[in-house]
Amino acid sequence: MLRKIKKDKWKHFFVGIPMGVVLQLAGHWLFPGSDIMAIVSALLAVIAISFGFELFSLFSGLGHYDFYDAIASIIGGIIGMAIGFWAQCEFGLLNIVIQFIS
Repeated sequence: MLRKIKKDKWKHFFVGIPMGVVLQLAGHWLFPGSDIMAIVSALLAVIAISFGFELFSLFSGLGHYDFYDAIASIIGGIIGMAIGFWAQCEFGLLNIVIQFIS
């Protein structure tokens, strides 16, 4: 089953993971007291970015439009969101990043 997935889809999947982590942490930063709002906002952003790039390819003619590329990015983004949520709950990763930057 895993061998039948094209190499291009794996690239989109792996790009989705850090995108999900960053957007989940951004959601926690924007909505500090509400995990549900952080999750929903991150998920909507992952979906919008993934489909947005594919729609840009479709309408501009730049790149290659493939609906399943967006699906692979969304799946990777959801896994990244889970990693980001876990890191925020377990380690307070957002606070560590903010202290490091300051």
